Amino acid sequence: MFSGIIERTALLNRIRKDPSSSTQETVFTLKTGFRDLTLGESIALNGVCLTVTRYTTEGEADFYLSPETLDRTAFGNAHEGDCVNLERALRVDSRLSGHLVQGHVDGVATLKRIERHGDSHLLEVLLPRPLGRWCIEKGSITLDGISLTLNSVRDLADGTAVQLMIIPHTWEHTSLSRKAPGDAMNVEVDVIAKYVERLTAWKN
Repeated sequence: MFSGIIERTALLNRIRKDPSSSTQETVFTLKTGFRDLTLGESIALNGVCLTVTRYTTEGEADFYLSPETLDRTAFGNAHEGDCVNLERALRVDSRLSGHLVQGHVDGVATLKRIERHGDSHLLEVLLPRPLGRWCIEKGSITLDGISLTLNSVRDLADGTAVQLMIIPHTWEHTSLSRKAPGDAMNVEVDVIAKYVERLTAWKN
């Protein structure tokens, strides 16, 4: 479990296919900056919960991505040198400064527009239409692992357009400052909304 509060960013140093696999299994290598990693711990990379499969005391780590992960996230089009957001798993005594984030991506969105508003930035993102029903104004959403607040939600013929105001700290300390219109983003909607929908739809 995560909170969507990014701890640091890192560059994908190496992307390679698993030589022992006949399918699409891929290994990401990056310098996390975390010098106390443990084998098997979970770290969210751009909102995707991945497992540390190798690490060094300097903080370099390997992460294994299955074909399912590559198909369901924006990592299917990742390139060496891409900037990714990192968050380690929550501790039981951690403050929940963002919202409950599972690290299970629901879909891939497209960044449509960036506008500067003073020191902040307004982002407009187009979500796959099926995800729109779990989005509400002033509700929470996770984009590339970042816990954000929805300023507006509009259902369109080709998806659901959401707008978000990004404060300077978030802009400067995440990968958002490197984004451009047309870029893909991992989306995780609020899990509480999905549970409520399931419970209210249940018939005895």
